[in-house]
Amino acid sequence: MSDVDASVTVLKTNLADYPVTLAMKDGRVRSDLVRLDCCGPTPAHNGFKAMVRENAYDCGELAIVTYLQAKAYGKPYVLLPAPISGRFQHHCAGFNIDFGQVDPKDIEGQRVGVRTYAQTTGLWIRGILRHEHGVDLDKVTWMTLGDGHLAEYQDPPNCVRLPKGAVIPDMMMAGELKAALLGEDMPKDSRVRTLVPDAQNAAQAWFAREGVVPINHMFVVHQDLSRQRPDIVREIYRMIRESRAAAQEAGKVPAVFPPLGLEANRKGLQLAIDWALDQKIIPHRMSVDELFDDTTGALG
Repeated sequence: MSDVDASVTVLKTNLADYPVTLAMKDGRVRSDLVRLDCCGPTPAHNGFKAMVRENAYDCGELAIVTYLQAKAYGKPYVLLPAPISGRFQHHCAGFNIDFGQVDPKDIEGQRVGVRTYAQTTGLWIRGILRHEHGVDLDKVTWMTLGDGHLAEYQDPPNCVRLPKGAVIPDMMMAGELKAALLGEDMPKDSRVRTLVPDAQNAAQAWFAREGVVPINHMFVVHQDLSRQRPDIVREIYRMIRESRAAAQEAGKVPAVFPPLGLEANRKGLQLAIDWALDQKIIPHRMSVDELFDDTTGALG
């Protein structure tokens, strides 16, 4: 945190280009109080480890699972009620039909690939498999490529590290993995099927019942900033809100997208906490209100 002059505070920020953040990054949404120096890496998730291990940024986006872990292990960041990205996750588990039909329960006793066990996409799709399809997640061997963002965290015992250089999509297509949790990395191949049957309609039915769009990333600020300059934190939230509004006016925001505001996100955040605890990603239960402080909890 530094001052360009007496009135403008510059914040080291880790924030990618999303439709909802573009206006606050390209200068259409400005502030007389604060300037966000978006100096983080591309993609932004490559900066998450430095953020939670080294306090490398004053503010920015953080995967919701990484934030829950950071909060559980006492890291000095505070959540804003401002999702930056989110989507349905039902389509994010796939398999190669060349090796036979795979139904959700069929992955029990099998090897399933995921980049890291604590990846947010992994949390959501595993929760769907468990709660919608009765999969015993403890009976699956989760084949991972890397560790989590938090140094204090260890994967559950049914996780196995793949050798360096392994490529999970290739392993899935070769039948070396029964299935894989891949998100945007899912191969564009006609042989790929979703593990959740009729995933698109299943997601719509789930949303109609639960009213939740799974959150991927949310905006966070360092707790010192929130304590010392609540006016700046409120200003950041204004910028996020106006940037999102500009994207909505331009038709760049999906019709179904996580809302702004604490109460509007309470159910989704509670679900993330419940599933993270159930999947051994966080060490103890937390309340939704613990994720915020007096300043950020009053936003929206």
